[in-house]
Amino acid sequence: MKFILAIDQGTTSTRAVLFDGDMQAVGTAQQEFPQYFPKAGWVEHDLDEIWESVVATCRQVLAQTGITAADLAGIGITNQRETTAVWDKATGAPLHRAIVWQDRRTVEICEALRGGGHEDMIRHKTGLLLDPYFSGTKASWILDQQPEARDRAARGELLFGTIDSFLIWRLTGGASHVTDATNASRTMLYDIREGAWSEEICGLLQVPMAMLPEVKDCAADFGITVPEILGEAVPILGVAGDQQAAGIGQACFAPGMMKSTYGTGCFALLNTGETPVVSHNRLLTTVAYQLGGKPTYALEGSIFIAGAAVQWLRDGLGLLEDAAQSGALARQADPEQDVLLVPAFTGLGAPYWQPECRGAVFGLTRGTGPAEMARAALQSVAYQTRDLLEAMRADWPEETHVTLRVDGGMSASDWTMQSLSDLLGAAVDRPKMQETTVLGAGWLAGMQAGIYPDQAGFAATWALDRKFTPQMAPAQRDAAYGRWQRAVQAVIGV
Repeated sequence: MKFILAIDQGTTSTRAVLFDGDMQAVGTAQQEFPQYFPKAGWVEHDLDEIWESVVATCRQVLAQTGITAADLAGIGITNQRETTAVWDKATGAPLHRAIVWQDRRTVEICEALRGGGHEDMIRHKTGLLLDPYFSGTKASWILDQQPEARDRAARGELLFGTIDSFLIWRLTGGASHVTDATNASRTMLYDIREGAWSEEICGLLQVPMAMLPEVKDCAADFGITVPEILGEAVPILGVAGDQQAAGIGQACFAPGMMKSTYGTGCFALLNTGETPVVSHNRLLTTVAYQLGGKPTYALEGSIFIAGAAVQWLRDGLGLLEDAAQSGALARQADPEQDVLLVPAFTGLGAPYWQPECRGAVFGLTRGTGPAEMARAALQSVAYQTRDLLEAMRADWPEETHVTLRVDGGMSASDWTMQSLSDLLGAAVDRPKMQETTVLGAGWLAGMQAGIYPDQAGFAATWALDRKFTPQMAPAQRDAAYGRWQRAVQAVIGV
């Protein structure tokens, strides 16, 4: 039996998961690594520490299962998106710490581009908002830090990449400087319609095209690891950014299928098929996956605070001992109280994109207690998801039926998922396999290796744990959502 090694390189930790020939996880290793915050709004990672965590977890999962590299058919990689690396081609040494997707230091670069009238062009080519979130302005900032950096980059002496590119380059001993279409589509340097790096945008940001990786399908030959890392050379056969990997792991292969991942924040992707749908509601147009040279597109919306609202109840207010208690506590809430939490602790994400506004609680009474606050925190996730769904429906009105599949830590709460279904007025499907992100990366590699089924076969393996259907009357749902919308506007107006 051949195995697949899937690497999940996240924002705070790295995991390595071993899948057998039946796509069952047979071993897991995980390691956290430090976060660096040199200034307010700045977030950095040490690329060597990320690399060490990847090597350590891969070796650990092989050791604990007794599987050797010779038993591996391939490696799949999924990664934190937008986090930006620039390194020396000759030595492999990073030019600077990685600038993390959360980092806001390039606001002035974005404002200069906006002031120069480039926003519409960038939006049309990349599908992205002009925001520090994305990699292009981060790369430009790193190149600004050394006088000769751009000349060196133009000569091919410096390389740029997202975390997947950096890991593949190191895993292959510098033989492969590549990425996949999903990660490329998050850089703000990639024309998602042409399927190529944009010379115009690279010119504006002064990011030499000689430093950019080759863009491949999500399932492709990304290179072969050098033997000394795992003991044998192993092909790297699958790559996708973490949110797209979750959509793949949920088998969201048909237009109208939507996945929503509920972790600290929430990321929702709606498959729109072969045509990139232009958003008029400040959603992102992105590559959902690319197979056989053919891109499939998605609309994406991100919510900054989902599970973090429950963490705030636990750590900030001391209302919970454990986040898992939130659903049981919410059930005890007084139905006569309409307490609303707008959790804009770090601003509001899509479709508002109001990073400067802050959170608020509405409807407090003398009778408001922990149960009502727990219900308000969990319902805030449902309301924010409805904001995204309404924006997606407005952007893509021809698609009237949306299939929503959920994953992430919060999806384990039956109360939360029922509340989500009630306030959306739509069915919510929770799969048996919750580790959809790493499964997506593993399936890509296994399919490319020829040991896992094709798209249709993989989709047939998706198994439902529970379907949640709306129990709330439509009039009650609409009235509740109307109160939410008024609360959001109040927060934005402060």
